[in-house]
Amino acid sequence: MLEGEVSPGTGATLIIITGMSGAGKTIAVQSLEDLGFFCVDNLPPVLIPKFAELIEQSNGKIGKVALVIDLRGREFFTALSESLNYIKDHFTIHCEILFLDATDSVLVQRYKESRRRHPLAPEGMPLDGIRLERKMLEELKNSATQVLNTSTMKPAQLKERIISRFSHLESHMLSVNITSFGFKYGIPIDADLVFDVRFLPNPHYIDHLRPNTGQNSEVYEYVMKWPETQAFLTKLLDMLHFLIPQYRKEGKSQVIIGIGCTGGKHRSVAISEYLGKMLGSSETEAVTVSHRDADRDRH
Repeated sequence: MLEGEVSPGTGATLIIITGMSGAGKTIAVQSLEDLGFFCVDNLPPVLIPKFAELIEQSNGKIGKVALVIDLRGREFFTALSESLNYIKDHFTIHCEILFLDATDSVLVQRYKESRRRHPLAPEGMPLDGIRLERKMLEELKNSATQVLNTSTMKPAQLKERIISRFSHLESHMLSVNITSFGFKYGIPIDADLVFDVRFLPNPHYIDHLRPNTGQNSEVYEYVMKWPETQAFLTKLLDMLHFLIPQYRKEGKSQVIIGIGCTGGKHRSVAISEYLGKMLGSSETEAVTVSHRDADRDRH
């Protein structure tokens, strides 16, 4: 995944929303509209340079723009790379590519639920169109500045992730997203850093703590009271305080940190909450905390 070569400056910001059909592009564009982006759906890529001209000629009146580009454009889609290179060479616009993805099985299920036909297989099986589309988009995915896999995300979670990612463009702050998860449900595939806290004492085996999550004060205090917890947090924070500035130096605009325990309910949640408080005290980062699996199997 390549970072954009144009640094955010006084120019406008252009977000290209693309990816697999059914992966959540509609939610993404709605989320950016909520952030004040001027959004255009299904603009042919060959018109992007002309659109960039209009942005620059607006004298700052149009500062944040999002364009949805997908395979509905068919013959125009191959022009996207050429158009983006032209913008990089001729404009001061900061351009990013947001690629939305999901597993084949999830995409098939979404098509069945919506009763819609896949644009590349209107008369055939959705899976055939999904596989063809994935092959056609492989190169574009590799050049994206941000790839989000929405397989396990509810619409509200995707919206939260989009807002977290793009709400701080104007301040040029590095967005740090800390997410807790359960290893038994799989590792977040978009995480940049993953830390395993299954070695810590587990509140699951304390009857009155088991029903609660790591956001509960008793569970949180139980996780935090152990010497190994404090030693781990000291070392982890020291590492993150070193790594995060290095990511910012290399032009990265977001870092996703995954904290995992067995079920993603107690230890990982408590540790994520702690890291959010500690890292969120910095004025150079925008920190959000989310809990992917905390509400699973609550009883």
